[in-house]
Amino acid sequence: MAEDTARVTLDDLAAIVARRAAGEGEASYTRTLIARGVAKCAQKLGEEAVETALAAVGTDTKAVVSETADLLYHLVVLLQARGVPLEDVYAELGRRTNRSGLEEKASRPKG
Repeated sequence: MAEDTARVTLDDLAAIVARRAAGEGEASYTRTLIARGVAKCAQKLGEEAVETALAAVGTDTKAVVSETADLLYHLVVLLQARGVPLEDVYAELGRRTNRSGLEEKASRPKG
């Protein structure tokens, strides 16, 4: 199982990212990414998604865990850069769980 470390939820991560994004004068990778704009944040998210997918088909479980942590971090950074609250994502997930995945997918606009 995992090492003895503090558990960090997505809500915790979103709060940390928001604090670092607002931290004027502080050196922060998060702040640097957000300052480079949404496109850069989206690029980083895409890179991490590919790295996570590649790790998933490999044999190193620790790599999957590490890449997934990177992916979640970059997702939260992108949401921050776009001004999308994590609560909005939770609400959408909640809406989707009220019906089957096949129904939900069929209801999406085509094109």
